[in-house]
Amino acid sequence: MRFRMIAVAGAFVGAMVTATQGMSAQLPKKKSTVGKSNATAKKTAPVKRVGVRYETDSVGNKARYRVRERLVGKELDNDAIGETSVVTGVIVIDAAGKIVAGSSGFTANVTNMKSDQNRRDSYVKRRLLVVDSFPTTTLKINEVRGLASPLPTAGKTKFQLFGDLTVKGVTRPTLWNVTATVNGDKLTGIAATRFTFKDFDMTQPSVSILLSVADTIGLEYEFVMTKKQTP
Repeated sequence: MRFRMIAVAGAFVGAMVTATQGMSAQLPKKKSTVGKSNATAKKTAPVKRVGVRYETDSVGNKARYRVRERLVGKELDNDAIGETSVVTGVIVIDAAGKIVAGSSGFTANVTNMKSDQNRRDSYVKRRLLVVDSFPTTTLKINEVRGLASPLPTAGKTKFQLFGDLTVKGVTRPTLWNVTATVNGDKLTGIAATRFTFKDFDMTQPSVSILLSVADTIGLEYEFVMTKKQTP
């Protein structure tokens, strides 16, 4: 009798073990979360970059030429400087920091170009720039190099602009060195380039009042621009 009870108890225990194993096999396995929280923490939202558009202000913009010359009766050379304040333009930079060539450029009205000599002004307008036929000088910007993206919100920055300059109906590629200051939405500074009279099919001046005139012309653009919108 005792042997029989032991056998029954053993059978009962065996059945319980088998049932427990079966239940364990049917339960879904819990996925390990070790390292998952750390991996998630390392992921950060991508920085969204947007383009910027700057437009010239109504005042403060000046385009000028600068040529080294010596006048009759003078012992030293001096810079002949003519200037116009009628300049308009736009710079559009996309989200990747590249210039939007079809939308960026400047136009200067040269009919009111003024220096400290009326005779010089008359010669420049009639003979060099031929303002009756070509009242404006334009710059179409094709590329910008060295410009931080995104632009800083304050401080000075230097970069280069490459663009097609049109003077008296003649278009040539030019390189401009730019020094700018960013202050919030304001962008101010100066851009400069150099070329020869021959580059734009102009004849180097030779008049009685001049002893000599350099063959190199410097162009400077003093700009004041404001960020208007993101394109």
